[in-house]
Amino acid sequence: MSWNAAVEAHDSHRANLPGFLRGGGSTLFPEEVGLLGDLGGKALLHLQCNSGGDSISLAGLGARVTGVDISDEAVVSARKLARQAGAQVRFERADLYDWLRESSREGRRFDAVFASYGVVCWLPDLVAWAGGIAGVLEPGGRFVLVDFHPVADILDEDGSHTRDYPAGGESMHLQEGVGDYVAASGGGLTPAGYLEGATSFRNPEGAHLFRWGLGEVVTALAGAGLRITALHEYPYTNGERCFAGMRELSGRRLVPPEDVPAIPLMYGIRAERA
Repeated sequence: MSWNAAVEAHDSHRANLPGFLRGGGSTLFPEEVGLLGDLGGKALLHLQCNSGGDSISLAGLGARVTGVDISDEAVVSARKLARQAGAQVRFERADLYDWLRESSREGRRFDAVFASYGVVCWLPDLVAWAGGIAGVLEPGGRFVLVDFHPVADILDEDGSHTRDYPAGGESMHLQEGVGDYVAASGGGLTPAGYLEGATSFRNPEGAHLFRWGLGEVVTALAGAGLRITALHEYPYTNGERCFAGMRELSGRRLVPPEDVPAIPLMYGIRAERA
């Protein structure tokens, strides 16, 4: 699996993340924290949790967190990080669709469900995804998603318009697989400090992405009976360098070069179950 192959490279760049989290540090950005609101005492489900830094940071805000990811290696890494950071977070390895279906049937319920950054592109079925989320939310519970804007997907690494706007879940084969985007961020994704770590990482496993438009994401959530209470579009990225020449502002926020007109590069959604 492409994600399994990339986990070690990603983790190699994170300097003393356990100590950073143990000392009250957080890997979260203001956008997701603001959309989630008060998490004190709330049961929170973190979908596609990867290596667990955000899950542990959410627990630091007072939530009782369950993280789910399909990657065996990511879950192993997340459990190790939680032990080292002294955090009480439950991590489960499963296919997202299977997990949501089985958990709904078993009556598992959460006050909040969360997913962020490069997650929608891995979903082959938005309707089943949205329905699964609705099925594990408590009445009045909320789903929060912060992800990269589909508009950014029409541009290549030099910022040139080279692709159609995403639509219909079009499958795209990524022959090079999951790359070392942590290294490419140059410290933007490592708030505890950046290590050179793995160099010249090449993933031996390819991957398939799915190209969805923003309207399709919103429509799927609304169709599952969730009420959209916020939809924000942001002309910057958090941590990740999508294009060449991006300028870093405070708080690990990145924007295009000064001579490039602003476009939405991320979006945030909050949706609530009645």
